[in-house]
Amino acid sequence: MKIPTTLKHKPVIVSENYENVDGRYAYNSDAKGISLGLAQWNDRGKVDISAKVWRHTGEKWSRQSEELPLHRVLDLAILVTRTVQYFQETAYRHKKLYDEQNAVIDRIGMQGDAMTVSVCTDNEKIDEDIKLFQQALSEDGELIGERLKVLSRILKEMGY
Repeated sequence: MKIPTTLKHKPVIVSENYENVDGRYAYNSDAKGISLGLAQWNDRGKVDISAKVWRHTGEKWSRQSEELPLHRVLDLAILVTRTVQYFQETAYRHKKLYDEQNAVIDRIGMQGDAMTVSVCTDNEKIDEDIKLFQQALSEDGELIGERLKVLSRILKEMGY
């Protein structure tokens, strides 16, 4: 299925077969494609690049398609990798999978400040939800691990 090029997001680089590799939804996904392109919120004279997940209902392009600035895509990748690392190396050390006295997992420095990564103790069902989260993360370990290895390889090729 071809990604539309007549909408506000203007695709430049595309993967139009994303539905075939969309994790556990592969070959049965409403996410038909992903693209990098010119953001829909661009003002005249100001150009931002965004990433977009193109969802299709089977009949039309969905309003639930998501568009994110590239730095947010990378921030999400940082959050995912730090979360996976936490559950692999630290969570098991705590009875409830987190330190009840200090829920902060890490502070990752960027842009003169730091992104705080922590367990959401404001969630009233966190003790139950974190176990479900760990289980789902474990079940998807192969899918996530494969993608992290690809990301690592590409970053190393780029000198990072």
